[in-house]
Amino acid sequence: MTGNKTVLKVPSRRHWPLGLSILHEDRDILVVNKVSGLLTMGTERVKENTAYYRLREYVRKGNRKSRNRIYIVHRLDRDTSGIIVFAKTPDAKHYLQNKWHDFSKVYYAVVHGSMSVKEGVITSYLEEGTNFKMHSTDDDRKGKLARTGYKVLKENETYSFLKIALLTGRKNQIRVHFADKGNPVVADKLYGVKEKGKLALHAAELTISHPFSKAKITFKAELPSYFSSLISVDVSRFN
Repeated sequence: MTGNKTVLKVPSRRHWPLGLSILHEDRDILVVNKVSGLLTMGTERVKENTAYYRLREYVRKGNRKSRNRIYIVHRLDRDTSGIIVFAKTPDAKHYLQNKWHDFSKVYYAVVHGSMSVKEGVITSYLEEGTNFKMHSTDDDRKGKLARTGYKVLKENETYSFLKIALLTGRKNQIRVHFADKGNPVVADKLYGVKEKGKLALHAAELTISHPFSKAKITFKAELPSYFSSLISVDVSRFN
């Protein structure tokens, strides 16, 4: 990484926390690839089975009195796989959160059906209902602006494989927008079809400016193999 001489050696896979692949670590940030099904942070019901808890234990190296800490910068839905960045200092956390809307975020998804428009931007205002479920509204007084860019890369008789640019970062934004189009993300039990399998949504690429060096860095997380079982794509092409 250019401009930052504090990169730490990434440990071997056997030392990685369960469900997390370490993509990068230095004195300021910790970047991981999260599997589908793992929460980013705890809830009232789930305290320990989260990316945050496992990485906190990782940076402590088993010593509960250790001063080493991590800080949550952003979240991924539990069933979405892919890149998450954690800060290792309060200053790094604040810097990344303040700049977050400027960073580039690329996702890949497999959705049901064929998109009538093969490339474009979906725009709506997203509002959270009383059941904590998001929905689109035309009323800008009720919802927050959400914009999702996409391009269809491949189709078959059942599914479409999409590259997605997250232009704003609202809760469940991608899932709601494609459900609105009649093309819900595969295995999206909340906004789409109740079916077996893992949610086919992956945070694949993230470009940030480093909180210490200010150098621009791009991280990539390989697509899960189950994408290939839905639509015939060589996932290694997108890594």
